[in-house]
Amino acid sequence: MKVLKKCLIILVLILIVYVILFHIFDLKTILMKKIYPQEYSQYVNQYAKEYDIDPLLVYAIIKSESNFKPMAESHNKAMGLMQLMENTAKEVSEKEEINLYDPKTNIELGTLYFSKLLEKYNYQIGIALAAYNAGMGNVNTWIERGIIKEDGSDLENIPYKETNMYVRKILNYYKIYKELYN
Repeated sequence: MKVLKKCLIILVLILIVYVILFHIFDLKTILMKKIYPQEYSQYVNQYAKEYDIDPLLVYAIIKSESNFKPMAESHNKAMGLMQLMENTAKEVSEKEEINLYDPKTNIELGTLYFSKLLEKYNYQIGIALAAYNAGMGNVNTWIERGIIKEDGSDLENIPYKETNMYVRKILNYYKIYKELYN
């Protein structure tokens, strides 16, 4: 009986601590903002505004691509915060020498490139994300063959598993960013 009483007291105390931390101090939001930060905000806000993209979407891309690690590099040699390929960055910037590990440069070029994809695909975020990941050639082929629709209404049909999951992941992150920061 004493053990049961002690367990009940401990359970009540845990419940009280939970209520205090999560409801009164809103610990859940504090923790979520640590997991989904707004790092490099000076660059994200500047270039999101310049290229007319929701900065929260840019944060979602950075979160997914590099988890805010400026020195990140993929197995495909994509570099930096927004994981740009050197050739893509050179095409977008028209410069020969580019430091993709520099956060300012990477965010500027990544945001510019994504804005061009959004424009090309009629501002369908999911389709632009698929092109960011798999390339415009693949996305154009999928649309031409009727695998996915131009309006992005059937993104679940993206045939590359990695790209399919990539698009879902970023759209989910984007939703979380909007819930946390709007």
